[in-house]
Amino acid sequence: MEGDEEKRYAVLMCAEDSEYVRKKHGGYFGVFVRMLAEAGETWDVYRVAMGEFPDEHELPLYHGFVITGSCNDAYANDTWIHDLINLLHKLNSMNKKILGICFGHQILGRALGGKVSRSPTGWDIGVRTITLSSSSPLALSSLDIPLKLSIIECHRDEVRELPAKAEVIAWSEKTGIEMFRYGDHIMGIQGHPEYSKDILLHLIDRLLNKDYIMDDLAVEVREKIALWEPDKEAWKKVCVSFLKGRL
Repeated sequence: MEGDEEKRYAVLMCAEDSEYVRKKHGGYFGVFVRMLAEAGETWDVYRVAMGEFPDEHELPLYHGFVITGSCNDAYANDTWIHDLINLLHKLNSMNKKILGICFGHQILGRALGGKVSRSPTGWDIGVRTITLSSSSPLALSSLDIPLKLSIIECHRDEVRELPAKAEVIAWSEKTGIEMFRYGDHIMGIQGHPEYSKDILLHLIDRLLNKDYIMDDLAVEVREKIALWEPDKEAWKKVCVSFLKGRL
């Protein structure tokens, strides 16, 4: 029976695990599985940033795919990024469920024909409140999702122009396209619903060590973190419901 079919999902890993995240959270794959997995499902990981992709004959086996964040730019021309775009074209043609997070959101925007670039307002790091469209499937669903949600952000690039046929379903005072939906099978989220505050603090240290951000920004974010709380349970509900076809 179709209802008894094993559900299988894949995480397309676009970042390398730091030692901290590996030890504390079982790597970013572990972070995503804890947020999204339900009983009776199989979850696989493909480290696409290292050139590891599913074989084409495996694609029909999966019910959905999740694309992670990355330190790379979604508008770059690395070989693996072009290979990922080609994979996303195939998955889109198969109507596979795809959930893109941060870099994943941006690479979906690019693959579907939109434009991604540096944000003109610079880095967004911390917890930000975003507003959901009152006409979006999320707002109209039975999930009882509030129209304003807090989410952890850590990015300096953004989707600047939506692909044709895509719909903005959330925005913030800093970023015009915080979420978009493309048909019933693709959704992008600019923020990080999977992150906890300790992961954000760890990332701030890494960005500072690599001179990606200045000391004053790091100090400001660290000081405010105790005052912020992301709506993690609501985001889990949003992501699970979309990926599992309940929206």
